[in-house]
Amino acid sequence: MNYPREDSIILLYDKKKEKKHVINLKDINNAYSTSNGMIKKEALLQTELGKPIKTHLGYEYVLLPATLNDFIMKKLTRLTQIVYPKDAAYIAFRLDIKPGDTVLESGIGSGAMSAVFAQILGKNGKLISYEKREDFVKNALKNLRLFNLDNIVQVKHKDIKDGFDENDVDAVFIDIKEPWLYLDKAIEPLKCGKMLGILVPTVNQVSFVLKAFENLPILGVDVSEILHRFWKTNPERLRPLDVMSAHTAFLIFARKVCL
Repeated sequence: MNYPREDSIILLYDKKKEKKHVINLKDINNAYSTSNGMIKKEALLQTELGKPIKTHLGYEYVLLPATLNDFIMKKLTRLTQIVYPKDAAYIAFRLDIKPGDTVLESGIGSGAMSAVFAQILGKNGKLISYEKREDFVKNALKNLRLFNLDNIVQVKHKDIKDGFDENDVDAVFIDIKEPWLYLDKAIEPLKCGKMLGILVPTVNQVSFVLKAFENLPILGVDVSEILHRFWKTNPERLRPLDVMSAHTAFLIFARKVCL
């Protein structure tokens, strides 16, 4: 039987309204309150995942394990714009990140991309994140702790203007305002043949990055953006949703070469 633990993050799914409640069980004292009544913590812990659960007023929800996507989109405390799942999955794929790798990132933000990296890297991997703002560090670590991923992440509260401390890492990801100023620093710790990824929101930033690339030992530069459109799920009136989250960021990738 698959039951939640005391430290689980769970999802209560309202089937009628298609509404989601993402809950950290250790934050609940005696009961969780919804607009349709209370659910006792004891009942949450004793109900098998994937099964229905009712409030004291008889309103039914489905108890589910929260995915990382649920957590990032519904529970993450944001002090910054986050890397959206549509971008995060492609970033991790392009950087060729695998369990057990060592990855460097600069700009932890609210920890959304860090959480994706950490879940892929696993307990034998390591994410080393450089962030100069202390408030971002504290908030990101708090977010990562909620999903039990903080033990995979080592945060260094420092600017990368003096470079990274590490060598021979498997991937580097940069998400800061002026990455072109530090690309030589970002390339240096990479293993030969490994990938550098950069995220920027505007076209002029892309231009600055591409110009800075001209003097670096890299190959295979590409720039892209990802548009993700949801559709209404009514089979009688199947059509795209009226509102779309279109441009979020430009993604730039390059591979280090050792000539």
